Amino acid sequence: MALNNLLKQNKDTIVKKWLTSTIDIYPADTSRFMKGQKDPFANPVGNTLSVNLGPLFDELLNEMDCKAITSYLDPILRVRAVQPILSSSQSTGFIFLLKNAIRESLKKELSDKNILKELLYFESKIDELTLIAFDIYLKCREKVFGIKANEERNRTFRAFERAGLLTEIPADGPGL
Repeated sequence: MALNNLLKQNKDTIVKKWLTSTIDIYPADTSRFMKGQKDPFANPVGNTLSVNLGPLFDELLNEMDCKAITSYLDPILRVRAVQPILSSSQSTGFIFLLKNAIRESLKKELSDKNILKELLYFESKIDELTLIAFDIYLKCREKVFGIKANEERNRTFRAFERAGLLTEIPADGPGL
């Protein structure tokens, strides 16, 4: 497979373009910070992206082991699931940006029809990866909403308790 060899040879360039376009989804100030700040503790989102996009690309080149893919996507999507600045499509759509990064990096080579055919197959793997990402993202959002609902319920319960609107029912039942 000629495309696989080209992708392996150009991996660093492709992943760098993918990372840059993924970070560019954020507002300008955030994007600038994420590109400039290299400290993983000061920039956990940028660090999570830079650590996981390369291995994710490797999985696309190989057999696409679902466990490995999930282990690389999960940290990225957990962070994105709690960020109110990104829509659901932006949170998972970063994977589609890989297609553009590949096309930009392999412009000359894509004039070969065989390479182009192989690219279409490879892009279907990217689409499959996006669907996996969407499932992971939805599970993370469900968990976030569950936590918010529990917190709101607990807050309401504590407010009623402080106001004296709740009493415990005796063990032998309510007296009539």
